[in-house]
Amino acid sequence: MRRYGARTAVALPAATISFFFSSAPAFADLKLCNRMSYVVEAAIGIDDKAATATRGWFRIDPAACRVVAQGTLTADRILLNARALGVYGSSPVPQSGNDTLCIAPDNFVIAAARQCRHGQTPAPFTQIHPTQTDDGNLVAYLAEDSEYDDEQARLAGIQRLLVIAGYDAAPIDGVDGPKTQAALAAFLKNRGLTADIVQSPKFFATMIEAVQSPSSTGLTWCNDTPHKIMAAVGTDDGKTLTSRGWYRIDPGKCLHPDVTGQPKQIFSFAEAVDGENRALRIKDKPLNWGGATQLCTRESKFEINDQSDCGNRGLTVTGFAAVDMSGGGKTLRFAMP
Repeated sequence: MRRYGARTAVALPAATISFFFSSAPAFADLKLCNRMSYVVEAAIGIDDKAATATRGWFRIDPAACRVVAQGTLTADRILLNARALGVYGSSPVPQSGNDTLCIAPDNFVIAAARQCRHGQTPAPFTQIHPTQTDDGNLVAYLAEDSEYDDEQARLAGIQRLLVIAGYDAAPIDGVDGPKTQAALAAFLKNRGLTADIVQSPKFFATMIEAVQSPSSTGLTWCNDTPHKIMAAVGTDDGKTLTSRGWYRIDPGKCLHPDVTGQPKQIFSFAEAVDGENRALRIKDKPLNWGGATQLCTRESKFEINDQSDCGNRGLTVTGFAAVDMSGGGKTLRFAMP
């Protein structure tokens, strides 16, 4: 039975989370600032002598900051877990902290976070040492290897969501130019939006909603089941046949895989999973949607350009379905049998 890791993800450019900090006493509000090109959700851990509590999730857009703890902090240590939203696949933020604390899927406060109860799962947290700012508050920055400033992070975040929504805004580099502007203009026109919304604090929420809705362009997956679905895409540009996954599609949501370039053929595979990320079976049959084209996959995130001899290379042979894109766009809806 296929089992997906708790953080299985579509192959994305590596995003190394960094915390810019200096030693400072914790006595004021704590803010987290996002200089990544992803909308993230953060959870904090407060380690105070023998007790450790966690709280989340705090959603933070690119180039935005959010207060995650108010007032005097007397904690011995402050810890952080961060993840990107599901529209990006799974979190590209590496989770490699030394402390394992409990979290929950939705907003939560857990008083005793080292002993997980029903509905809670363990997750790695990283200790942070925030910087004290001139106004006396404390701040920690989430950053990528690209080391974007706020303006670049916001633009790179817009570029990334445009690509996922099916618009050609690559490369995702935080640099403005005619290609990005053309993609953004097309997105606004197709959604009936005016240009002034781009500067709105709600613009990323608008883009996320668009990414999770059916589209007349590109490939769209929609999950009409009550279960989480993991999906993979294959693209054939005439020279290389590439398989890539996994993308997470939550119940009732849609997702556009980031298919770039102009592939001659697109393939799709999707599979429902249970709460433990194991392949779901209904009446002893796997609940999946695929076809006869055999491509290589693996349980963790992958991007595979060589589809030969999958089994002997430690990979899994998976049946993908060819997708008819002759109409310019295709929505695949996954439903219960």
